[in-house]
Amino acid sequence: MPGALVEYRVEEGLAIMELNHPPANTYSYEMMRELDEAILTARMDDSVHVLIIRGKGEKFFSAGADIKMLASAEPRFKYYFCLHANETLMRLEQTPKLVIAALNGHTVGGGLEIAMACDLRIARRDAGRIGLPEVNLGVLPGTGGTQRLPRLVGRSRAIELMATGRTISFEEALDIQLIDYVFDRDEFWKQVVDYARQFVPPNKASKAVGHIKRAVCTGMEIPLAEGLAVERELQQRLFESADAAEGLAAYVNKTMPRFKGA
Repeated sequence: MPGALVEYRVEEGLAIMELNHPPANTYSYEMMRELDEAILTARMDDSVHVLIIRGKGEKFFSAGADIKMLASAEPRFKYYFCLHANETLMRLEQTPKLVIAALNGHTVGGGLEIAMACDLRIARRDAGRIGLPEVNLGVLPGTGGTQRLPRLVGRSRAIELMATGRTISFEEALDIQLIDYVFDRDEFWKQVVDYARQFVPPNKASKAVGHIKRAVCTGMEIPLAEGLAVERELQQRLFESADAAEGLAAYVNKTMPRFKGA
């Protein structure tokens, strides 16, 4: 989709989505609709095993919602805009495929909220700041920030970060487990792609990876006994899969498995 607000392409099992609204890759209702469509396209494409979201250019992953748009909008539109954005990020969070946020630049406000809906966050060294500064606008992080940040860094630290509105370096974000890795600046994109490809068949049983994600995400929101029931159900589905047969046979025969994502 050349020139689109969310550029989408598939490369060797990876669905790559680029937020494209220079200079700061801020998002609008139209961009969220395109992101929603891209997520659905990747989810339904059997050739896609991992999703990667990045910002176009090198300065910003995303600075969040377009503030000028929100400032001039009616309150009713603002409410439905946040509702739609929340639905899109829930779809991203719940898609049964691994999702990686490649933080190539500043990741603030709604940009961080997009990143937190991903499964893994990988940042480019010395490339920007990260945080939820919405309090400086007199509002709260309304696209999942108040719910996902405490789940990642703990309640008190999340409240402090949001209440002060301060942004932090990627290195500090790594220390508090807000992001998972910081990769070298010059080789960042190559390292992200290389990292993501380890989860693509034949290297990994991508269906098992997706079921691990589903078990964890569902289990964190329900009592332990119910979570164990979900785990058993997903395990039974995997026992019936071709990749489980391949993995078990390879172990017995002392050979390397060649997974197909089936």
